[in-house]
Amino acid sequence: MAGPERINKSGLALFRSRAIMATLLVVGAMTIIISRMMWLQVDNYVHYATLSADNRIKLLPLPPPRGNIYDRAGRVLAKNISTVDLLIDPEQVQDMQATIDQINTILPLSKEEVDRFKRQKRRTRRFQKIPIKHNLSDAEMARFAVERHRFRGVELGVTQRRNYPYSELTAHVVGYIGRINERELESIDQNDYAGTTHIGKTGLEKFYESHLHGEVGVKKVEIDAAGQIIRTLEVTPPIPGKDLHLYFDVELQRTATDALGEHNGSVVSIETATGGILTLVSKPSFNPNSFVNGIGFSEYNELRDARSRPLFNRAVNGSYPPGSTVKPFIGLAGLEQGVVSINHRISCAGSYRIKGRGRKFRDWKRSGHGVVSIDKAIYRSCDVYFYDLAHSMGIRKFHDYLDKFHFGRRTGIDMPRETTAILPSPEWKKGRHGENWYPGDTVNVGIGQGYFQVSPLQLAYATTILASDGRRIAPRLVARIGDTPTLEKVDSNSPIEKVDEHNWEAVLEGMVHVVETVGGTARRIRNDDYRIGGKTGTAQVFSLSEDEEYDEKGLRKELLDHALFIAFAPVETPEISISVIAEHGGLGGSTSAPVAKAVMDQWFLESGGSE
Repeated sequence: MAGPERINKSGLALFRSRAIMATLLVVGAMTIIISRMMWLQVDNYVHYATLSADNRIKLLPLPPPRGNIYDRAGRVLAKNISTVDLLIDPEQVQDMQATIDQINTILPLSKEEVDRFKRQKRRTRRFQKIPIKHNLSDAEMARFAVERHRFRGVELGVTQRRNYPYSELTAHVVGYIGRINERELESIDQNDYAGTTHIGKTGLEKFYESHLHGEVGVKKVEIDAAGQIIRTLEVTPPIPGKDLHLYFDVELQRTATDALGEHNGSVVSIETATGGILTLVSKPSFNPNSFVNGIGFSEYNELRDARSRPLFNRAVNGSYPPGSTVKPFIGLAGLEQGVVSINHRISCAGSYRIKGRGRKFRDWKRSGHGVVSIDKAIYRSCDVYFYDLAHSMGIRKFHDYLDKFHFGRRTGIDMPRETTAILPSPEWKKGRHGENWYPGDTVNVGIGQGYFQVSPLQLAYATTILASDGRRIAPRLVARIGDTPTLEKVDSNSPIEKVDEHNWEAVLEGMVHVVETVGGTARRIRNDDYRIGGKTGTAQVFSLSEDEEYDEKGLRKELLDHALFIAFAPVETPEISISVIAEHGGLGGSTSAPVAKAVMDQWFLESGGSE
């Protein structure tokens, strides 16, 4: 019996030891589990509860409606319209390319639409739906609705699209918005633009982007494990962008554009009392609606490569020789600086030589103008008088006085990328061309040729300063942002100090005689309804040698002179100032002056002026 008893006792001992070890293991495991649960649910409860909530709750941005843009009469120039787009939610699509291929069988997609979608997808945050096809027709909506069940994460959605009702007529003024690109993403506050896909690219849309954009809102939603929205928990609505109300008159703009006829060019008119821009024509133009959701490569290349440069804003960014339109300013410079007097006269025989020798600088009238004073020199546009005056004045006095009228400087208009153009000086020439300044350079700029360049805006602004007795208010397109006037925010320079009031009167009287006196270069626009002061100009596109004749009939159109005209009216109390440049239009008196007259007729005789 001893043998079996010993076996039973040893087996029982082994069982007990194993049971104890198992119990210890279980107790140890339970201790670890309980400790871990305590750590998770007590010590780190707040942290993991927050993570859990973050997985369940999402904050979705609500883009703000963009502000509208109105002209002075309340006509809408830029607005938001509702369109139906085909949207894809990338979070719900497992095979994007397969989905795009399936959509293409129902609604044909162009390569540009697909490429645009893919670019947008790379720049868009999660949980944002991306349009792949814009502005669906009723037929397209119906075709997709029938097949809707086949497409997870694809749906029709109403979106806001920017629209420009006046299209080409206001493209260079209003500008356009377009999709935010990679470069812009680096410069903007992405929180401010969460949910927003577009930004101002040109014109007022760009300059006033911060006002037009508004403030983003937020929608707090609960989602399930698959990323589907279960319910909306809270909404903070977006704050719409502010509307812009302009001085600009779109119907006056139409008149100015039509009056240019076959000519490209610019017409800028300014309300003298306020500095408000009434017209800002740059012709030719383009359709800004094409850019809103991405213009096609072929269409853009056609616009970009066109010789007429429709994308270029001639009014603000263009530079032209001013020709004889600057003669009133040069005359005033000579009078105010005591270089000549009102009664100073010279004899014009049709040409001029510096100190009677060297190169011959010809007058536009080969036979000359006889004896001329400042008055006749302006209304007959005598080149010889201004050759002599510029040389006598010297480039330093010439430059410093014309600088007061903002030639060679930005005017301060509320538009992006304004040019300074060129008011030349010895320092400028040395820096630009590495050459010294010569007396012949001064003679050339004395009639608005040579290195002298102006923008149409600068020319209109300088005319406004002259017509308003030296008062300088930066030209402005926007009169109000929302309900806040902008006039008080305009930086006004002090008026130009006068040496003698009679000098200003003499120059303005000469401009009146341009229109009203027999022999005046713009007499054809004289009328009995209101009085006009003006100055014609003809700017050479290419230079002639000393003995070469200008044969207009034998030249290609692109080699014809530019036709210019500046004006103000009515003479007694100027309300409006204007500059006109008709590219390759020939003579300013016959081509550009009637354009200005058409604008002023509408302002005074049809719309009732500023009332």
